[in-house]
Amino acid sequence: MSDLLPDGGYRGWADLLAARLAARPDAGGDGDGDGDGDGENGEPDPDFRYANLAVRGKLIGQIAAEQVDAAAAMNADLVTLVGGLNDVLRPRCDVARVCAVLEECVGKLAPSCGRLVLMRSPGRNGPALERYRSRMEQLFGFIDELAERHGVVVVDLYTGGALADPRLWAEDRLHLNAEGHRRVAEAVSQRLGRPALSDWRAPLPPPEPEPWTARRLADLHFARQHLVPWIGRRLTGRSSGDGRAPKRPELTSLACEDTP
Repeated sequence: MSDLLPDGGYRGWADLLAARLAARPDAGGDGDGDGDGDGENGEPDPDFRYANLAVRGKLIGQIAAEQVDAAAAMNADLVTLVGGLNDVLRPRCDVARVCAVLEECVGKLAPSCGRLVLMRSPGRNGPALERYRSRMEQLFGFIDELAERHGVVVVDLYTGGALADPRLWAEDRLHLNAEGHRRVAEAVSQRLGRPALSDWRAPLPPPEPEPWTARRLADLHFARQHLVPWIGRRLTGRSSGDGRAPKRPELTSLACEDTP
């Protein structure tokens, strides 16, 4: 979400990561100088295949019911599973139940793929983070336990510092913006042992002072455009992802036109 392409579609960190993993060296070298093919220069490897089953707003039970079995059946070399955060951001949440379902998902995925990656998701600095911080940390602590038991990789974005900066978040204050997604893709890539292209933890320059009136107008716009609809969906049991299908439901080649 919120990493917009010129055609109005979304890209996001997973697409960025896939493009980097798919890159193969061109005739002039691999782009990072170490000769191992990790650079981003060159055309995508024709043998590389990528699926993206994610749908916005899904709860962990929906992920387990609709996505996990399909992902496990792909027997992929690499699977990323990010789930549970939408649950803990709900007004009412049984965190123990969320953790139990997440464990079931990991139990299916870890044996079926070459490497499973979990994530301690970032949080945007502000009152909402403080309200839900204890739940988030309970979830993330359990993710660390799962990693220990199942031998999976965890990308820790929660303590990444810079990713809490509101300037890396979209105006809905729930999703990262384009630069935030780029940093997440870089963090996952580095955690997988790929050469660093940038410092994803680097802090942004000090912000320019913003007048009180401008801040209040931004808060009012956020409340009207995003907060009130979000509350409405919560009260009626709806999700922004209702009726939406995954954009890449099958493992398919990453064509040149798919490359960000």
